[in-house]
Amino acid sequence: MKALTPRGLSRHRIEELLSKAEVHRSIGSRVEFFSHRFLDCPYKPNPLIGSAERAEAFTVSLNGFDCVTYIETVLALARASGVADFVKWLRKIRYERGIVRWDRRNHYMTGWIRNNIREGIVRSLSFPAYMLTRDRVLSVVPGLRMRHIHLRCIMKRAISGISTELQTGDLIFFASTRRNLDVFHAGILVHEGGKTVMRHASRSRGLVIEQELREFLESNRMAGVILARPRDRSRKKIAKTRLSSERDDAKSLTT
Repeated sequence: MKALTPRGLSRHRIEELLSKAEVHRSIGSRVEFFSHRFLDCPYKPNPLIGSAERAEAFTVSLNGFDCVTYIETVLALARASGVADFVKWLRKIRYERGIVRWDRRNHYMTGWIRNNIREGIVRSLSFPAYMLTRDRVLSVVPGLRMRHIHLRCIMKRAISGISTELQTGDLIFFASTRRNLDVFHAGILVHEGGKTVMRHASRSRGLVIEQELREFLESNRMAGVILARPRDRSRKKIAKTRLSSERDDAKSLTT
């Protein structure tokens, strides 16, 4: 993959962040560390550059986020061992096959999850007894073809019952009740003082916040939730049999 320096890259800031995270080894610990570093950063609407009519520009910002770029930046830092490594992972996380083009950007979060499962960056968390399927026709992004999907998600009321299965660093995606959208928001889960909190870039609050998951669930309508767990960065290349399993995992998200 050809090296590409993203706009807005601050090598010094990334080197500083990575040096402070050296004591954190597990992916969950690193996600917790980096997600905490960006608390109180401003919410930034439409932070990426590109559209169906405008060429895509690979960008990075450590000073403002929407809910997706917050997760992408934290996850890329958590997997990185240096600046070039951070850039490589951010590119893989944000774009299908790491190809920087607007039509390869993971615009819909079901596609984001599916592609990052295939890259071995995250794995889905499934609880068969609590799964729902919802039909969706994805059509909110101008310039992209409509896509019919069957969205699989976990019942909202089941979250309290599976809370002991969740880990710090898990990613949570909230399934929309709208028929033309899959996910309306996303965040990072952290166990803190016996409770589960969510760190997320909040449009309504105008900054990156930490909020009890229970409070967010009670305050918002949703069709259900999707959960994913980041894979440890030290994990070796997946064997063919494991890769086949991951592809099945990805397919189970949307059919």
